[in-house]
Amino acid sequence: MTEAESVTTFVMEARFPWEGNVSPVGDEGPFDSGVIHDSGFRQECSIRKISALGATVQASVQQEPGELVTIELSSGQRTPATVKWAKGAESGLAFEKPIDVLALINRNLVSQPIDRRSMPRVEIRCAAFVKCGEDFIPATLRNISASGLQLEGDRVPAAGAFVSIFIEGLNIPGGEVVWSKGNACGIELFQELSWSSLMPWVRTQTRRSDS
Repeated sequence: MTEAESVTTFVMEARFPWEGNVSPVGDEGPFDSGVIHDSGFRQECSIRKISALGATVQASVQQEPGELVTIELSSGQRTPATVKWAKGAESGLAFEKPIDVLALINRNLVSQPIDRRSMPRVEIRCAAFVKCGEDFIPATLRNISASGLQLEGDRVPAAGAFVSIFIEGLNIPGGEVVWSKGNACGIELFQELSWSSLMPWVRTQTRRSDS
């Protein structure tokens, strides 16, 4: 049985991953694993979103807001953090020092078998256009991975529509809208985007936003 693809989101903007959060449609998991270390107590967790400044994690036992912990990422990197909020099974951790998300993605890629290396989900905002039938619809990219992407806009295609997506600097195969809710939709691509084309584009977009 093929292992399900992780839908952990790597946020490229220097902000807390829960700021401006939207309904996590299609974000039921699985997520990358991690470990929270708290005064000798070790607890496994799932990382739903991570940025340079913090992470949104899920665990069976929650620490209280204000507690100091250390989170160990799947790469083995350990980062001191403060619990900023906790709600249900989810909490937000603010890192003591910013981490390099691009380096984290690189380590994620290197850890995969070379013949099955696949780009993880990356949250990065830029202009996009969607061709659906005769309509050419402006939209904003919400996130993108090897197998699909999410868009938002004033007018998004309905579930079941076959579409073409246009983003500057990136050649994207056609796809099918697998869900559409409010001003957002999720598109599954007919052909996977290679990490070797997607990673350089992410680097370029990140440099543009930093300049």
